[in-house]
Amino acid sequence: MAVKYDEGSILSLSPLEHIRLRPGMYIGRLGNGSHIDDGIYILLKEIIDNAIDEFVMRHGSRVVITVLNNRVSVRDYGRGIPLGSVVDCVSKINTGAKYTGEAFQYSVGLNGVGTKAVNALSSYFKVVSNRGKKAVSAVFERGKLVKEEAFDTDEADGTYFEFVPDEEIFGEYSYNMDYIRERLWAYAYLNIGLTISFNKEIIKSQNGLMDLLSKELGDSALYEVIHYKKDNIEFAFTHTNGFGENYFSYVNGQHTSDGGTHLAAFKEGILKGVNEYYKKSWNGNEIRDGIVGAVAIKIQDPVFESQTKNKLGNTDVKGWIVSDVKEAVVDALMKNTKLAQSIQAKIISNEKIHKEEQLVRNGAREKAKKTAINIEKLKECKYHLTDKAAAHRAEAEKSMIFLTEGDSASGTINTARDARYQAVFSLRGKLANTEGMKRSFIYKHDELYNIMCALGIEDGIENLRYAKVIIATDADTDGFHIRNLIMTYFFTFFEELVTQGHLYILETPLFRVRNKNTNIYCYSEKERDEAARTLKGAEITRFKGLGEISAKEFGQFIGENMRLVPVSISSIKETRDIMTFCMGDNTPKRREYIMENLI
Repeated sequence: MAVKYDEGSILSLSPLEHIRLRPGMYIGRLGNGSHIDDGIYILLKEIIDNAIDEFVMRHGSRVVITVLNNRVSVRDYGRGIPLGSVVDCVSKINTGAKYTGEAFQYSVGLNGVGTKAVNALSSYFKVVSNRGKKAVSAVFERGKLVKEEAFDTDEADGTYFEFVPDEEIFGEYSYNMDYIRERLWAYAYLNIGLTISFNKEIIKSQNGLMDLLSKELGDSALYEVIHYKKDNIEFAFTHTNGFGENYFSYVNGQHTSDGGTHLAAFKEGILKGVNEYYKKSWNGNEIRDGIVGAVAIKIQDPVFESQTKNKLGNTDVKGWIVSDVKEAVVDALMKNTKLAQSIQAKIISNEKIHKEEQLVRNGAREKAKKTAINIEKLKECKYHLTDKAAAHRAEAEKSMIFLTEGDSASGTINTARDARYQAVFSLRGKLANTEGMKRSFIYKHDELYNIMCALGIEDGIENLRYAKVIIATDADTDGFHIRNLIMTYFFTFFEELVTQGHLYILETPLFRVRNKNTNIYCYSEKERDEAARTLKGAEITRFKGLGEISAKEFGQFIGENMRLVPVSISSIKETRDIMTFCMGDNTPKRREYIMENLI
């Protein structure tokens, strides 16, 4: 039967209808609040960004945020929206003051969509603007104006927003306060002097990015943090005894998790500054291995390489960033002899380690080819993050690899996967425990070596081949142990892969509850019991491993509704301490802890 296609098939949607029909185009993913990038956090961010923009323009140094029972309120003490434009500014697409660069010089959101999307995707949305003892209030429901009034007020200038994300759009959801708190601390580090009140908790930074690194590293820094700040750039860095490079980068307050031209320039500036001071020609790895750094810049017209704004594309920033960083590094080393000695000792240590690694690496390459395509137990996908063609960029962002436990689980996933975006690497069994090991340890173990080569991260995660690295192990004791060994491997040698948000754990159903008409898959005992009460004559199956789920069934669990738990780090120092305790050579302490908690 032919599908009818004529003038009647053509629809013209209003901006409000389009936002609600295609929310992903405006806020990325939807989610239920279990992931830090879920839509409900993007809504909150869009509103807070407006308050931060006021602070950046030196209007208002305080923001009050309350999140209670999924109702969010944000009050800033800036200039307030011009009273005659309040309704337009929160409801009409492409209406705002961020186009000319006069009222707002450094803003990430230049398309006039953010607040309008929050309005359209909220079941309740209220805005109150206070200016010069006058105020205008407007209330919306699902983007439609239901009430507007003007009145006199004694309130200080500024804007108040209140909204409830719409369950018609997001389904059942809840805010994770730790996720919010983490994001608010980032605002504080990037805006010295800003005071944020979050559910009456005060969040404030006195030393900017220096405070960020101090929180992340604790006492694991090898020397005092080098910190530099002026109007359009701030950076800080130090070294630890860890491996690889770890960076936090920002543009106009936006966390650019995939870096970009500003981060590349920052790294080049460190390289040039160190080599100039010591009159050496060390390479980047020798200087930067073990480094933890942060850089934040402000520019008027940021160009991002994706809608999620996680990678800066502006090429014109490179020259001045490299110059500023190089001069600041040289200046810091000239002023502090002890600092210069510490950095030199770290670089010499890196040189020695790299020479040892090179000997082992050459031997390993004789046993295995470097290209991931020829790696045993790897079932490849078509698209990869390393694909340079612009036409394939969207597909590359969807790429993922499942690290599975044995041939049975791998066979199930391999049959059910979408071979365009999903690769599978089958582990032979339990990995070697890498806690406390040198990086040369990788080259002595085929499994560890092959994982590294499959991901393309031997020379750094800049060459990472997949957007998501997903641990897919059974939900039993052995599966959890293998999961911990994999996470230890990445934390130990490729920490940046985790801090940049590429590592995930696949959630798969533990139970199937069914009768003749209905199948319900359950991820917990609570869900199982609820499903059993719902279905008459229910039969309950407990899945002991991924291999027990048929490929036909399994396809839905790695499709559009795939449940992924992001592996994140709240503090590099705390995470290293936990990994050392759980996986390191401290058996008596661990045994004592287990016995106490079992009792």
